Amino acid sequence: MGNVRFYSYELVRERTEEAFREHHARLFSLLPYADIQHVGSTAIPGARTKGDLDIQVRVPPERFAEAEAVLAERYARNEGSERTPGFSSFKDDTLEVPLGIQLTAMGGSHDFFSRVRDVLRADAKLLAEYDALKARWEGRPMDAYREEKGAFFEKLLGLVAWEGARR
Repeated sequence: MGNVRFYSYELVRERTEEAFREHHARLFSLLPYADIQHVGSTAIPGARTKGDLDIQVRVPPERFAEAEAVLAERYARNEGSERTPGFSSFKDDTLEVPLGIQLTAMGGSHDFFSRVRDVLRADAKLLAEYDALKARWEGRPMDAYREEKGAFFEKLLGLVAWEGARR
């Protein structure tokens, strides 16, 4: 899988914002009922990033199968990601700004990407912790980085669930 490389947010900001606008327009034309969110590190000012674009496409649960079929006609499935009745992942690594699409059923178990983004935007200490994790893995194996990143996100998901319960 190779080694992981990170870039500064400032270095990739314009390119990823432009790519998001283009993909948002295309996705909205395909799925006008979807809530389309820019998520991932390129959506978090100041964050270290691999420079890829992550998009969460949130759809009503009763329209999930329809949305999944539409996306599967146009994008490759991310075979390295799990697939459930409320979550499916797609990608296009051939683009100038590699693309990942996380299709989620609203209110489902995987409907957390935009909330995690918001937690990292709002909490400088957590963002610094995440960036320190990335700095430790710069130039090292991607698989091992993803394992530690997964543990960090488990912690974040606990915070997101707790914040949601407080509201």
